[in-house]
Order: sequence, then C-alpha cells, then structure tokens
Amino acid sequence: MEMIPQEDRELGVVVQGFDAATASDEDVELVRKAVYAEKIVVLKDQHLSPEEFLALGRRFGEPETYYQPMYHHPEVPEIFVSSNVVEGDKRVGVPQTGKFWHSDYSFMPRPFALTFIYPQVVPKKDRGTYFIDMGKAYAKLPEALKRAAAGTRARHSVRRYFKIRPTDVFRPLSEVIAEMEEESPDVFHPTVVTHPVTGEDVLYISAAVVQELVDGAGTPLDATLLQSLLEATGQLDDTFTHENIHLQTFSEGDLLIWDNRSLIHRALHTTQPEPAVSFRVTVQDGHHW
Repeated sequence: MEMIPQEDRELGVVVQGFDAATASDEDVELVRKAVYAEKIVVLKDQHLSPEEFLALGRRFGEPETYYQPMYHHPEVPEIFVSSNVVEGDKRVGVPQTGKFWHSDYSFMPRPFALTFIYPQVVPKKDRGTYFIDMGKAYAKLPEALKRAAAGTRARHSVRRYFKIRPTDVFRPLSEVIAEMEEESPDVFHPTVVTHPVTGEDVLYISAAVVQELVDGAGTPLDATLLQSLLEATGQLDDTFTHENIHLQTFSEGDLLIWDNRSLIHRALHTTQPEPAVSFRVTVQDGHHW
C-alpha cells in the first residue's frame, strides 16, 4: 500500500494498492489516521460489491442508515444511493443530491463522523465534489469574526432542502411539513467545535443547513454575523474560485473517504443529462464533541 499527496492540491492523499478484502488492521488504521490528518483519502482501483462496500465502512466505525428509505439501496439499506438512472420502471435512489454547501447529517443531534463515497456510474463531464476545510477556514478568519462567533450556537435545519418523497404526492403541504419537523426537528450545535480526534477548532456552519446563530442564552443574533462567516469561508462564491474551495475529481474505481466533521461539501452535477450513480456509507467513529 502506497500513500501519496494529491498532485498540485493542498487537500487529500491518494492510496494505491489498498485491497479491502485483504487489508490488515494496520492498513485500515493508517488510512483512518490519514482521513483525520489529510481530510480526504482516495482509494484507487476499488471493485467492491455493495456488501463489500458496507463491510469496509464497518472496519472504520458504526454505519448509520439514513432516516429516509427512498435513499436506500434495495439490498443493502445502509447504503445511501444518489442516482439519476431509472432501472426499468423503478427509480433507485434520489437524483441531484447535495447541490449545496453542507456537512452530512448536521441537522441531526449526532452527525456522521466519516463519509465514504463510491461512484458507480461516472459522468464524462463535470464529475466531482467541491470541498471547504472548515478547520483551515476558521484559522484564517479575522480575529474580530472569531471573537463574534465564540460561545455562539448554530441552528441546523433540514427545512430548506428537504426533498418531497414519492409518498408525499397529493398530501397537504402542512402535513408534510409537520411530519418533517417531527422526524428531524431543528438542532443546535456550537458554531465552533473542537474536533474530538485532532483537537482542531472547526467552524461548524453551512449555507444550506444553518438558519441562524444564537448567543449563550439562546437569543437570535443579527443575521449579518452568519452572512459574514459564510462569505469569509467561501460558501457564497458562485464562481467557486475562492481560495478555500477545493474541487475533488474522481474516476471509475475511486472510493473517497472524508472527515465529515471538518469538511463541508457541495456536489458538482453534470450540466448535460449524463447518467450518474454513487453509493454512500456513513459511519460513527465513537468520538463526540
């Protein structure tokens, strides 16, 4: 197994020669440490069945099944499926997922620790995912913004990008909203969290999910603070040229693992209707802030 930095990039490493079927505990531990240290690990030349993909995730922690069944793989429900491909008369997975800045599951009390993405059908154009390292982004903030964010909390909500499910067709919108709020009520996380493994301070906000910031007493703060933080980190840059934004491309056979606590991401979807399918496994690693 060989691990090398990604060429011409400040984020992530590439791993050659990792075989999920024969990898030793020491190999897995090296990859785990690289995920925390380098934020993104790309395992090259992977050829895994859905069951083998899930088994790999289990070696890193406790897989967590997404709470909405419409995203589930039909045979392995722990696998989240993003797909614009219709198989026969049946759709498997959900199309156009993640086209906004977010951290997986931050709108839940216990967000995911590690995300595994295994592309199955790779478009020829516009394939990849944008990332921002929110630890590095926090470190670069002006001191005045750091002081303003200190001790505050962020309200995370699924409301803005909740996808209407097939079972919601013909239902009153009020019922759908009420069910959404019961299944995934808003949660509050510290605006700045300390990573439980690395000890790094991370700005834990995203443009898609965070609705507002509140002070220690729960009083909503002026919206300009949240906007200033989003702008400073690069999340409001529609050109995607901000110095904090990293575009991670991938090829057939790549399997990506990233630190979901430190990174926010945004999918780069194809501008042309090319087939695209990805499998995702998300795990808890036993650490909490």
